Amino acid sequence: MARIAYFGPEGTFTEQAARTLAGPGDELFPVETIRLALAAVRRGEADSACVPVENSVEGPVPATLDGLAEREPLIAVAESLLPVHFSVLVRPGTTRIETVGSHPHALAQVREWIEANLPGARTLASSSTAAAAVSVQAGELDAAVTAPVAVQHYPLEVLATGVNDVDDAQTRFLLVRRPGRPLPEPTGADRTSVVAAAANRTGALAELLTELAGRGINLTRLDARPARGNFGEYRFFFDFEGHIAEPRIGDALAALRRRCHEVRFLGSHPRADGVRATVAPSAANEDFVDAAAWVEAVRNGDLA
Repeated sequence: MARIAYFGPEGTFTEQAARTLAGPGDELFPVETIRLALAAVRRGEADSACVPVENSVEGPVPATLDGLAEREPLIAVAESLLPVHFSVLVRPGTTRIETVGSHPHALAQVREWIEANLPGARTLASSSTAAAAVSVQAGELDAAVTAPVAVQHYPLEVLATGVNDVDDAQTRFLLVRRPGRPLPEPTGADRTSVVAAAANRTGALAELLTELAGRGINLTRLDARPARGNFGEYRFFFDFEGHIAEPRIGDALAALRRRCHEVRFLGSHPRADGVRATVAPSAANEDFVDAAAWVEAVRNGDLA
């Protein structure tokens, strides 16, 4: 049985994602922030943590990216992809709505719905969607934009559900743990993640991308975050198709390590959407194996 910390409180999309990633008998417990979820794993209070990493509408989750790039290493071993449709919860008997609260990412995804259905209502940011529900329960807000599961945890009524401005919005969540155990086996439909700190000079990012492109590796995400304490310098977060166990991926990671003053491996694991890697001609794993074997033969004097 494993203990899984998740970005809470109860009733968030992260709780839903954690339940899809948990095994039979695993214990889930909420913490107040993403950083605290990661810290629980680093301190050994949790075996793993479930945190959001990106949303198809609002983009990356900075707290997760920064939390994985700093302090002791953690690696992602699984992911969950959830459709994002919200509920709007109110106290029983509410007839007038002047304030609506939620996490900033959630508010951004229902902005048009609020303007059309709750004209004049002020939107206020909360630390999470469930925290907004708590504020409604306490009388501090009139309505909360939450995950549908939140109504199971709080004595509130559903004003509307299935609320979203973009029909196919999704959020991706990661299950992260401390390194030291074997990685998930490659499946052919995998994702590898790294964060790299390159020199602050012209063409540095282009050089890193060239290392991937030259090996026929398809990027699935690229983000940049400022390196704390070094104004003007950035860390680059790469997600790409493939698994570190594959020769072509290992070769690419070695090239990134040569070009950067810091590279942190963030994990290789199966993709939640099951999409298999797109491999360019002459960039298959067997091509890398054959090429390495040829070089070794040349070194040994076999020029046939």
